[in-house]
Amino acid sequence: MKRTRISKVLESAKTDANVCVKGWVRSFRNDRFIALNDGSCLSNIQAVVDREKMPEGLLDKVTVGAALSVVGQIVESQGAGQKVEILVEKLEVLGIANTDDVKKTIISPKRHSIETLREQAHLRFRTNTFGAVFRVRHTLAYAIHQYFNKKGFYYLHTPIITGSDAEGAGEMFKVTNFDLKNIPHNEEGEIDFGQDFFGKETNLTVSGQLEAELGAMALGNVYTFGPTFRAENSNTSRHLSEFWMVEPEVAFNDLQDNMELGEDFLRYLIQYCLDNRQEDIQFLHDREVKEESQKPKNERNEMSLMDRLQFVAANEFIRLSYTDAINVLQNSKPYKKKKFKFPVEWGTDLQSEHERYLVEKEYKKPVIIFDYPASFKAFYMRQNDDGKTVAAMDVLFPGIGEIIGGSQREERLDILTKKCKDFNIPEEHVWWYLDTRKFGTAPHAGFGLGFERLVMFVTGMTNIKDVIPFPRYPKNAEF
Repeated sequence: MKRTRISKVLESAKTDANVCVKGWVRSFRNDRFIALNDGSCLSNIQAVVDREKMPEGLLDKVTVGAALSVVGQIVESQGAGQKVEILVEKLEVLGIANTDDVKKTIISPKRHSIETLREQAHLRFRTNTFGAVFRVRHTLAYAIHQYFNKKGFYYLHTPIITGSDAEGAGEMFKVTNFDLKNIPHNEEGEIDFGQDFFGKETNLTVSGQLEAELGAMALGNVYTFGPTFRAENSNTSRHLSEFWMVEPEVAFNDLQDNMELGEDFLRYLIQYCLDNRQEDIQFLHDREVKEESQKPKNERNEMSLMDRLQFVAANEFIRLSYTDAINVLQNSKPYKKKKFKFPVEWGTDLQSEHERYLVEKEYKKPVIIFDYPASFKAFYMRQNDDGKTVAAMDVLFPGIGEIIGGSQREERLDILTKKCKDFNIPEEHVWWYLDTRKFGTAPHAGFGLGFERLVMFVTGMTNIKDVIPFPRYPKNAEF
């Protein structure tokens, strides 16, 4: 008989039909009730067995973690918590799980700390928490592609190995095919990258934006969705060495268009998850509520997970210039009472505490801040007429701060060339980027969304290592 996913069985709740389900044992009670889960949804299905009808010794192999194939009739459940259950007619153990070994792992049916789950990352998919997180992650990824496809965007695959540094950060992983014990040098004693595989110095990308701009200048609307890398020696709850970025680029868009796209995009994604991942989000909401209740009152989130998601989906975003944001912050009670840890003055970047104050206290809506000082923004951002600011934007969310960063791009060749000099970017490194400003240059804009940061927001997870299947960070590259 063809296998049916457990989610489909529970959705249809159709009785008197025979089905075959396969999954892993979550519990086996009273030698009669097997809770089976196949990862297709949070809920288990109960399989009811009659030991007398089973081959001798078979049920002794039905332990927590074992993989089973169950064939039986769907009937109305006699117990609470589920509409239907399966009366087992045929049971096969596909893979055993030794009880003593299971007790040493997070597969054992008891509550485990997030730290313990992280230590056994190869098994954490089996838990309710991480099953929910990664189903939500999938749903968000699907929604991203669906949104852009509906809007007429083309999905562009940009290089993972690159010779450019889009952000000018310098914290890049180097790529080489050299024998590290015998690296060639030139007459000046410097590494001779001309002899390397690509004939030049190359790195893992930090962004696909610059290449996406090339696509936008011909295809109009493009987006990238791929891995990016930072060799930043940081082991915080908000940093990864490998993470995923979503980066749309749109020809003929200005900063206003860019803000509208960012807002519409985010509200669509949040609503899509609320509509299509109700069970998992409710579980994660309840989990957070339980954890928050154990914290001191002054350390608790003011909004629950469900409230934060509805907060974004239901509210139009506030738009505020950087200059106005500084004025609002300088007139705030936390500033006057010196409760901000970081300075608030024109020309300095906003910190998370400032961003969260604007979103959660001042406006009680998501906020888009625009027209930042040029001094701490990237070379490719369009210079405003005041000569001091650039047409940049950041979208701020409750509990997390910046979720999107973007700008109108500098399309004027003379100004972009000058910016390259100001940022010490050799023109020969970005000649192809400058070239697009020579042949039909046009206003265009785009932004970057850190995918893991979005998943953190939607799931309520507080550590970025817990929203990517196989996290990469300093001193860790397992799997």
